[in-house]
Amino acid sequence: MHNRVISHHPRLHAARRHMFSHAETDPVIDKDEARELEADLRIRLLQHQYRRLQQAEQTLLIVVAGIDGAGKGSAINLLNTWMDPRHVHTLAFGKLNKREAMRPAMWRYWNSLPPKGQTGIVFGSWYGALLAEAQRKHPDTEKMAQYARIINRFEAMLAAEGVQVVKLWFHLSREAHKERTERLLQNPETAWRVSRADLKAQKRFHRLRRAGEIAITQTLRPHAPWYIIPSANDDTRAIHTADAVLQALEQPPATRIVADTPLPVQCLPAPERRAAPPERIGKDVYEAQLAHWQGRIAQAMRSRAFSERSLVLVFEGQDAAGKGGAIRRITAALDVRSFDIHPVSAPNAYERSRPYLWRFWRKLPPHGKIAIFDRSWYGRVLVERVERLATPATWQRAYDEINDFEAQLCANGTQVLKFWLEVSKAEQLRRFKERETSPFKSFKLTQDDWRNRTKWNAYRNASQSMLERTSTHHAPWHCIPADDKRMARLKILEAVATALESADGHEPAHQEPPIQKQTSEFS
Repeated sequence: MHNRVISHHPRLHAARRHMFSHAETDPVIDKDEARELEADLRIRLLQHQYRRLQQAEQTLLIVVAGIDGAGKGSAINLLNTWMDPRHVHTLAFGKLNKREAMRPAMWRYWNSLPPKGQTGIVFGSWYGALLAEAQRKHPDTEKMAQYARIINRFEAMLAAEGVQVVKLWFHLSREAHKERTERLLQNPETAWRVSRADLKAQKRFHRLRRAGEIAITQTLRPHAPWYIIPSANDDTRAIHTADAVLQALEQPPATRIVADTPLPVQCLPAPERRAAPPERIGKDVYEAQLAHWQGRIAQAMRSRAFSERSLVLVFEGQDAAGKGGAIRRITAALDVRSFDIHPVSAPNAYERSRPYLWRFWRKLPPHGKIAIFDRSWYGRVLVERVERLATPATWQRAYDEINDFEAQLCANGTQVLKFWLEVSKAEQLRRFKERETSPFKSFKLTQDDWRNRTKWNAYRNASQSMLERTSTHHAPWHCIPADDKRMARLKILEAVATALESADGHEPAHQEPPIQKQTSEFS
């Protein structure tokens, strides 16, 4: 077949000037040959599409990019007619809406991921900012490298979680681009297809070409290949597009993904773990302090500073450590419209059809709101590790993925507070027995609680690794002694109030530039 993927080679940057040489010869496929190829491609595309649907092991994401006016939309429209469009999702990202602008940069891309077995076609992708910077007269080299690092980490994470990323760059010569634009403009029935961006592309062709070379060079990976689609001729463009997609569909699931260098984060020393507080507190003092901290939380939530930020609270700890009680004391100080509580258990079938972090990305709060997670994304390095629900390679990779995830939250102005509630084994047993006899608490006790108790040391080791590898400057862990519930609640309330009150002077700890602020590849 005519189309071939660009090879992943360490010397590719040296040959960048030759990257588009074939496409700029504007090759033409003979009409009769094109019809013959089309008949074969359509059958094979459908066969492999249905095989993917039945297996439901991979999602296919087709990223569409290239020179404006190269016929990207026409090629994808045709592809939809050659495949079953019921299982092909067009994901078009333009100017940020208000809902998207209040979340981290990658939120809208995570939120739109199709399930395994399905295909997504992405327009206006996470490449917008990189391409826009690269086509400037004097691009910022460091900024482009930062954009590329974000993209490479994102695509590696997707690939490791069963999302196959294939990227198509539509290209043609400057002469062919000019001829195509003029031809469309001359016909009233096709003139509408020529956008303002298409006209700009003719004037800035060489800079846009250079931008494509830079983007492809910096983001070419075996698990996320680029295909160059010659686009001057309609039949050639269609055949090459279908061939690229077919090559992707024919590939088996990747068995090993070599991730790019993770986001450099400096982990703090693991906080001290102790179950008993240095002193216990009486009921009268507790109630007075409780009212004090709840009042400060309520006041801080109403500040103008917090209306431009958000807060994520993460609660982890041994069973019966008091997570639910602490959460109730926080929400008692809040307007019910200002927060959401997300109790996290094993993912359901719908959630398992997407990457692991997907269900947490979609629950992130907008500005002025709080998201409270009763257990969280740390299940991968706790429950899934101990119960062997994830392979060692998967949960070991998760530390970097989690740090990256939380850094992106903080870069967007979301404060992340993480609480580990430490309870002693003796106190846990006392609470289990109390629950057994209480009509108000018996529902909390399950066979899993007793079974987990037999793995106390394994969970302790896993949680210690978690604290050591994910307590960062931008999202530190707070270890709360929880044998005394009253003191534990006050410590948590104090930390929340302090965080909310510091919002006015809070600066994001992670300062990589936003990746999605462009409205198109070359805006």
